[in-house]
Amino acid sequence: MALYAIGDLHLCLGAPKPMDVFGGAWVGYMEKLQAGMSRIRPEDTTVLMGDLSWALDLPGAQADFAWINRIPGRKILLKGNHDYWWSTAAKFEKFCREHGFENMHLLNNNCYQYGDYAICGTRGWFFEEERSGAQDEKVFRRELLRLEASLKAAGDRPKLVFLHYPPRYKGYTCPEILALLEQYAVRRCFYGHLHGASRKLAMEGLWDGVEYQLLSADHLDFSPFTVIL
Repeated sequence: MALYAIGDLHLCLGAPKPMDVFGGAWVGYMEKLQAGMSRIRPEDTTVLMGDLSWALDLPGAQADFAWINRIPGRKILLKGNHDYWWSTAAKFEKFCREHGFENMHLLNNNCYQYGDYAICGTRGWFFEEERSGAQDEKVFRRELLRLEASLKAAGDRPKLVFLHYPPRYKGYTCPEILALLEQYAVRRCFYGHLHGASRKLAMEGLWDGVEYQLLSADHLDFSPFTVIL
């Protein structure tokens, strides 16, 4: 039983926006993802860390979720900044039932157990990136509440935190999120969002007692990262 994680799949089976147009590592990325996911077994858990589908709504994402459904084992999904299909948990569960999609779970104000560990997380936010005044502040505060709700739900179990946005990178830190990681004794934090040349901004390794790792798909050569084997 293994725990895997990968972010930024950017599936486009239902929306005409293939990432191949960006060239480089993204050329043939769907085939690369298919090959990378082939090592996942039915007893495993995979955390999919946002930016999963370019679709604008759940019906438009049907083909992409059919692809995700074929990944063996439990799939835990969190929201990215491009996941416009994201709806309520109830609507997502209904969508999955209607299409026979199994073992998909949203990480949203909650946590999931993996052995002795708790899988926690939320989208996060680049507060300095989205400059929209009061609305930006509202979204940011909501993300903080969601992350804390997830961490509280974990109780005393060791916590693995998965975010879409990095809480720190070169030239930027989000002190509010970092404070929550410290308050709840988080020791490992995984994030996505950074692609291509922006990956050089990633801060990986041990910082202030927390180990950070960038898990965007192109950074991983489109093969899921083994969190726990």
